[in-house]
Amino acid sequence: MNDTASFEDLLVQALPSLRAFARFLTGRREQADDLVNETILRALSAKDQFQPGTNLKAWLFTILRNQHINEFRRRRMNLEQGEPAAELALSAPPGQIPSVELGEVRAALARMSRQHREALVLVAAAGLSYEETAAICKCAVGTVKSRL
Repeated sequence: MNDTASFEDLLVQALPSLRAFARFLTGRREQADDLVNETILRALSAKDQFQPGTNLKAWLFTILRNQHINEFRRRRMNLEQGEPAAELALSAPPGQIPSVELGEVRAALARMSRQHREALVLVAAAGLSYEETAAICKCAVGTVKSRL
């Protein structure tokens, strides 16, 4: 962690990347914003667990991903217990795609497996290293490379 920037400043700098990854995971702006908010709250409450000198962005991505998985499991459990399906929409495509290229990228990403999409977004879009991505995805570095 940079000595000139506070922990909170670095959190703020990471927000655009966190929002992009959350939007990728959820497919919905509101749900992504809630996921990022929960991630920031958890990071602030666990601030003392962050190890200075390690990658804060990778740590935040791990928190966000784990929170998303927990929410997904909770929603699936609620669905199995009879909660109305309309309240459990896990993702919905955007109503308006601003360009044909974006639509083509989305279609190509949709054809990929969740693991391949996740590796691609973390490395290519978020700029994380193979090692950081492997730690977030809880797999070997070689697995990340093969997914890309």
